[in-house]
This record gives sequence, structure tokens and C-alpha cells, in this order.
Amino acid sequence: MKYQNASKILPESLVKELQHYVDGEYLYVPSARHKQWGEISGYHNEIERRNEKIKQEYSQGTSIDALADRYFLSTHSIRKIIYNH
Repeated sequence: MKYQNASKILPESLVKELQHYVDGEYLYVPSARHKQWGEISGYHNEIERRNEKIKQEYSQGTSIDALADRYFLSTHSIRKIIYNH
């Protein structure tokens, strides 16, 4: 994240209004769009693909214990993936 000079990107009237509250201080303006967990790194999509594969393997007869061993997850986690999604 880099700093921007407000007077270069905001209307003068808005800069004056902001100066009323934070004159000469740093101000963080959060993103208007909240990113979901794992959206930036792509990990969220990777987990979704893994979960789909677990469901597919289960539907083809692989046991919950075998899936837990294969994916290094607890049997409780495997059940949540299979039954809650």
C-alpha cells in the first residue's frame, strides 16, 4: 500500500473537509469491496476444488476414514465437507 497525496486525487472541497478532522495526519481509507478469505492468494478456490474432489471420491465409495487419511483431515472435517456443502 502506498501513500497518495489527497490534494492530487480528491476534490478541493473534500480535502478541506477532511482537514477539519485530520489535519496533517495519516488517514487510512479501507477498500469499499471486502475481499473474501483466500481471494487474493487463490487458496479459497484451491480448498473448494479439494472439497469437491472429496465429495466425488466419497460418492464413488471411498470411506470417510480413508479420505481423512488421504487429505490429512479429521473424520469430523470430512463429514462436514460431505454433508454440509
